Amino acid sequence: MFEIKDNTLTISATDLQTSMVTSLSIEAKEEGRVAMPSKILIDTLKTLPDQPVAFSVDTNTLTIEISAGDGKYKLSGENADDFPKIPVVDNVSTVKLSAAILAEAINKTLFAVSTDELRPAMSGVYVQFSDQNITFVSTDAHRLVRYRRTDVGAEKTASIILPKKALTLLKSSLPSDDTTVSIEYNNTNAFFQFGSIHLICRLVDERYPDYEAVIPQVNPNKLTVDRALFLNTLRRVVIFANKTTHQVRLKISGSELNISAEDLDFSNEAYERLSCQFEGEDMEIGFNAKFLIEMLSNLDSEEVVLEMSTPNRAGLLLPSVKKDNEDILMLVMPVMLNNYN
Repeated sequence: MFEIKDNTLTISATDLQTSMVTSLSIEAKEEGRVAMPSKILIDTLKTLPDQPVAFSVDTNTLTIEISAGDGKYKLSGENADDFPKIPVVDNVSTVKLSAAILAEAINKTLFAVSTDELRPAMSGVYVQFSDQNITFVSTDAHRLVRYRRTDVGAEKTASIILPKKALTLLKSSLPSDDTTVSIEYNNTNAFFQFGSIHLICRLVDERYPDYEAVIPQVNPNKLTVDRALFLNTLRRVVIFANKTTHQVRLKISGSELNISAEDLDFSNEAYERLSCQFEGEDMEIGFNAKFLIEMLSNLDSEEVVLEMSTPNRAGLLLPSVKKDNEDILMLVMPVMLNNYN
């Protein structure tokens, strides 16, 4: 939807769940509004060089003519009255935080959101506001990420579930500097505003599972290993793992970590050894390597700690050195090992 008023062009788009509005200053002879087909418009603008573009709209037929350089392009618009109404802000609570913090929180959690349509509560990122911190949680029942910032807070305690699509859009639109993002929310929608961009999304109206209950509290076995080495080893070893389960076996004894995988159907197997620091009793545990790879890719400390209790209980992946004001915990469920040696 293009709307011109006071030499300002306001552009809006919506899929009824997520809406985005932005505005820019332009030169215009008249005021008015028209809806345009986005795909043909974007595909055309993408291929044009950086030059002035003029739009003229026939208000009777809603034909839109675009002039750019030596080219003229015609497309048919739609009546602006038929365009869905963008939700308006009312009865909201407000939280302000920097774009850098919000981008970091989205990057750290979005990858673990569930794609299972039968579990709608887990199809978004759960955000808990309190006066001392803001916590972002995502899970797909196989892994879980909890990202907490203690340098920001909200005036009142609340929790909302933000849908994945809106967060993906937000991630690509956020500026890389410390622009302040205003987050307003009520019972049905969340409104994000920064610069000239306004993003509105419908909240996931579900009850989020009690994630704290699944985080094991007592984990006597602690493995500390170089993150990059561990990550690259897993990337190599998983090539030889079963293509369905991506199962790798971690065998830890003393200061040695043995990582192995095999695919019996194709007689493929791989084995690597890493040095590590380990506190606890020697153990063997199986994990889906794809999950470990994604989690390690989203951590940025030099070393990571994998805390475990028994081979059938969840493991916790943490940075070995915590950053100021940041608390991140990643949980991954083990997979049952077939006992080959």
